[in-house]
Amino acid sequence: MATELTQRADLAIDGMTCAACASRIQRKLGKLDAVADAQVNFATGRATVTHDGSVDDSVLAAQVEALGYLVIAADETDAAEDRREAELRNRLTFGALFSVPVMAISMIPALRFDGWKWLVAGLATPVILGSGWNFHRSAWMNLRQRTTSMDTLVSMGSLSALLWSAVVLIGDIGDGHVYFETGAVIVTLILLGKWFEVRAKRRSGDAIRALADLGVGSALLEDGTEIPVEDLTVGTRFVVRPGDKIATDGIIVDGRSAIDASMVTGEPVPVEVSVGDEVIGATINANGSLVVEATKVGADTALAQIIRLVDQAQGSRAEVQRLADRVSGVFVPLAIVIAFVTLVAWLLLGNPAGDAFTAAVAVLIIACPCALGLATPLGIMVGTGRAAQLGVIIKGGEVLEDTRAVDAVVVDKTGTITAGAMTLVGMEGDARGERDLVHRLAASAEARSEHPIAQAIASSVDDHLPVEDFENVPGSGVRALVDGGAVRVGRRSLFDEIPPSVEADAAAAEATGATAVFGGRGGLAEVVFVVADQIKATSAEAILALRAQGLSVTMLTGDNQRTAESVAAQVGIGSVAGDAVIAEVYPDEKADVVRRLQADGRRVAMVGDGINDAPALAQADLGIAVGTGTDVAIEASDLTIVSGDLRAVADAIALSRRTLSTIKGNLFWAFAYNAAAIPLAAFGVLNPMIAAAAMGLSSLFVVTNSLRLRRFAGYRDA
Repeated sequence: MATELTQRADLAIDGMTCAACASRIQRKLGKLDAVADAQVNFATGRATVTHDGSVDDSVLAAQVEALGYLVIAADETDAAEDRREAELRNRLTFGALFSVPVMAISMIPALRFDGWKWLVAGLATPVILGSGWNFHRSAWMNLRQRTTSMDTLVSMGSLSALLWSAVVLIGDIGDGHVYFETGAVIVTLILLGKWFEVRAKRRSGDAIRALADLGVGSALLEDGTEIPVEDLTVGTRFVVRPGDKIATDGIIVDGRSAIDASMVTGEPVPVEVSVGDEVIGATINANGSLVVEATKVGADTALAQIIRLVDQAQGSRAEVQRLADRVSGVFVPLAIVIAFVTLVAWLLLGNPAGDAFTAAVAVLIIACPCALGLATPLGIMVGTGRAAQLGVIIKGGEVLEDTRAVDAVVVDKTGTITAGAMTLVGMEGDARGERDLVHRLAASAEARSEHPIAQAIASSVDDHLPVEDFENVPGSGVRALVDGGAVRVGRRSLFDEIPPSVEADAAAAEATGATAVFGGRGGLAEVVFVVADQIKATSAEAILALRAQGLSVTMLTGDNQRTAESVAAQVGIGSVAGDAVIAEVYPDEKADVVRRLQADGRRVAMVGDGINDAPALAQADLGIAVGTGTDVAIEASDLTIVSGDLRAVADAIALSRRTLSTIKGNLFWAFAYNAAAIPLAAFGVLNPMIAAAAMGLSSLFVVTNSLRLRRFAGYRDA
C-alpha cells in the first residue's frame, strides 16, 4: 500500500548513448503509478526517482532493463565508464584499420584494380556491421519500443550505404557507384567522436571524484591503536599528527595547530585552531599535534554532505533543459522525415539515384542531436564540480537560473559581515556605586541565553548567581530573577527608564561601531555593556565584488541604527544608490524585509548563517547560507558557502552566472549547428562523411566549452 512519505531512489544506468535514451527511460519510469517524478541525466548516467514508497529499486531497475539498458551498483560507475571507454577504443581501432584502405581505394583512382569493389565491400562490411553493432542493436530495440534515438540515424545511414552499394555491386544497376566507404567512415568517425566525448566527460566528473578521494582510511586513537575510520563513533577521541588528515569532523580537546581546509572551503590560508575549535574531516593538520573528539561520523560529516549535495546537483535539471528535451524528443523522427523528403525531391527533380541517396544519408547523419543532449547536463556537472572545489555547494540546476535575474543582495551582519565572535570590551555607568554587583547579576542572567552577545557578557564573570523565572524576549533581551532580584539585560525597549548619562554612554559606544547592551535592576537601566564584533578582513572586498556584478547591497541587523551605520560605512555599504542599512530588525522581520524588496520588483538573494535567518533564506529568490552557521539555515538555502568568507558569495553568484551562460552557449551552438547543417546536407553541399565528422565535432565542442568552467578562479583567487 502506498504511503504518504515521499522517497527517493537513485539508479546508475549503463548503456545510454544519447539524450533520447534518457528521455525514453524517464518516460517509462514516470508512467508508474507510484512515481511522482523521474529525472534521467544522460551526462551523469543516473536516474533520480521520487516515489511514494510502494515500489523498491528492483522494480524500477526492471523497468529500465526492459528497455535494454543496464542498472549497475553506484560504486561500479567508474568501472563501467572504464569498460565503455575501452570498448569504444577497440571498436574505433578495428574500424580505423579497415576504413583507411577502403577510403584510399575508393577515393584514389590510381589505387584501383579489377575487382576492387569486392575488396572494398569485404573490408567495409565488418566495420559497418561489427564496429557499428551497438548502433544497430540500439536502433532495433528502439524500433521494438516504437521510439527513435541518435543510434537510429547512425544505423539507418550506415546500413543504407551498405545495402545500396551491395545492390549496385551484385545487381550491376544504376551508374555503378558504390558507397561502402561512406558507411565505414561514418561508423568510424562517429566512434571517434564518441570516444573523445567519453574521455572528456570523465574529466567533467573529476571534481566530485577528487572530493570522494579526500576521505581518510584510518584514525589513530590515544592509546596508539589504529582503526578504520568506519569504526569511529561520536565521542571517540583520536590523535592527529602534523601533516596528517583529520579523520572525521570533531572538536579539539588538546593541542594547538594550523589547519589547511582549502580542499573543502576553498580558502588558501591555513586557520589557527586550539582547544574548543571545531575541525572538518579530511582537512590537513599543518604543524602541531592535536587530540580531536569525533562529533560527526560517516554520512553525517561535512565532506559526506558536500559530496551528496554536489552529486544531487549534478544530477539535477535546469528549466532550460526542458526545451532541449522537447526538441530532442521530436528531432530524430523529424530528421528521418526530412531525409525521406530529400530523397524523393532529388529523384523527382531528375537527379541521379546515387546523388539522391547521398543527400538523404547526409541528412540522417548530420541531424544526430548529441550536442543538444549534452549541452545542459555537462554544463551543470562541470560548474557544480568547480563550485565544490571553491567551497560553494550549488543545490541544483534550477539555482543557476535563479542567479540570472538577481539584482539585490540582503546580508545579515552578524556572522557574515562580522566574525560573529562577540567579546565584552568595556562597561560604562555607575549603577549607584554597585557596578560590580550589577555586572555579576547581568552576567548570571545572560548565562541562560545562547545568543552570541549574551555569551560574551556571561563569559566575563566566572561565578554566576542562581537564576529563576528566566524569560527570553525575542529580539529585545532577557528578564530573570537573579539571587531573588529582578534583572533585565538587552535593548532600550526592554527598560522603563534610561538615565541621560547611561544613554550618553550607549551613544558613544555605538558611534564606534560597537553594540551597546543595557543592564539593570527592575525597569531601570544602570550600566551599558560595550560588546564588539570584529569585521571580517575580507568583507569590504566582498561588497565591492558584489557591486561589480551589478548588485545592490542591503545590510540587516538587530543592532541599533548607529552601530549598524558604523559597520556599514567600514565595509562600503550605503556608498552608492540602491544600498540600504536596516537596523533593529527582529528575527521574524527579516523575511518581511525580503518580501518588501520583492514587492518593489527586486529579485533578492539573502545571505545568512543563523536559525533566525532561515525564514528569510527560504523567502528569497536565492538563499545563500554561510556554512559556518546552523544546519537549519543551510537546509533553507539554495547555495551554501562552506567557508565564512563573504567573498565566496560573490564567487558563487559569478560562477552560477558563468555556468548558466556556458549552458546557453552550448544550446545555441547545438541548435545553430543542426539548423544550418540539415539544409546544407539536403541540398547536397555536405557529403555523409563530412556530416559524420561535423556531428562528432559539435559534441566535442559542447564538452570542451563546458570544461572551460574548470578554469574559473573567482574573487578570492584574485
